[in-house]
Amino acid sequence: MPDDTTARRKDAHLDLCATEEVAPKENSTLLECVRLVHCAMPELSADEIDLSTPLFGKTLKAPLLVTGMTGGTERAGEVNKQLAGVAEEFGLAFGVGSQRAMAERPELLGTFAVRDVAPSTVLIGNLGVVQAARMGLGAVQKLTDSLGADALAVHLNPGQELTQPEGDRDFRKGYATIQALAKHYGDRLLVKETGCGISPEVARRLVECGVKHLDVSGLGGTSWVRVEQLRAKGAAEEVGAQFSNWGIPTAAAVASVRRAVGPQVKVIASGGLRTGLDVAKALALGADLGGMALPLFRAQQQGGVQAVREAVAVIVTALRQALVLTGVRRASELRVRPQVITGELKDWLSALEGRA
Repeated sequence: MPDDTTARRKDAHLDLCATEEVAPKENSTLLECVRLVHCAMPELSADEIDLSTPLFGKTLKAPLLVTGMTGGTERAGEVNKQLAGVAEEFGLAFGVGSQRAMAERPELLGTFAVRDVAPSTVLIGNLGVVQAARMGLGAVQKLTDSLGADALAVHLNPGQELTQPEGDRDFRKGYATIQALAKHYGDRLLVKETGCGISPEVARRLVECGVKHLDVSGLGGTSWVRVEQLRAKGAAEEVGAQFSNWGIPTAAAVASVRRAVGPQVKVIASGGLRTGLDVAKALALGADLGGMALPLFRAQQQGGVQAVREAVAVIVTALRQALVLTGVRRASELRVRPQVITGELKDWLSALEGRA
């Protein structure tokens, strides 16, 4: 019979994310290297701004995804319910954390199920590529169906797994697994990293496998390598410390992946986005949506549902203001407005595109 090791690990992750420095200050998204060009004569009313964004057959009220973070314990279930409820209120997309614990213990479904509080929002399931390979398509589909999810996010996290004391060490057959899932799920599949970013080369191969939605989840936000380092002891902790700044910064991942995959693929920017202006910059670099979890989770921990509402309202208001001040009505138009890219981000894009 399966034990509750995975579930206990999820509560440990929540404790660390609530209290520890899991987003190392030395790690940067490089969004500070992006400057949007001010339009002194926008010829717009703020009421004209249209943030609506299509995703998985539905329309979001704003291009925002509450990215998958947790599930598997009573505490995690409460976090999911409260964040999903706010996502429903504001018309955002919502993702649950890895359903591995639920696959091991089906009775944990209630800690992931949020349709009672989010009946119409875009809901995204979540499973690691290694677990998906082991389970097979039928079992994976059952996980998605049990949530009433609109799509499945398959996460890639070799950096985290290698640092995690009980983590996976064999990452072979990943592309074959993704290809089978893409054939099975079609447009309802999202492939995402978990804080280390996706390179243009990997993005192109995933698209060749049939993937049409990518979340780059770059360096600059929560480092799951750091989270596991904080849980580890001895050599694992020492090695984890060396890799807690490993990855492709979010801004570099978004811009380079967009250029690599073209306009037909939806690109989500997550990994260190904290404000509406961050989201606007990510959209200008080529993302279709911005994703975030840690700032909303910490708001929930500190002030409950009302604090999450207030945090989301500030994010959406700032995003609207960015559109007005750049002179565009729709979020998708940000990418065609002038922007200035400076510093280290220029170096990253030059290096990544040089290998493209």
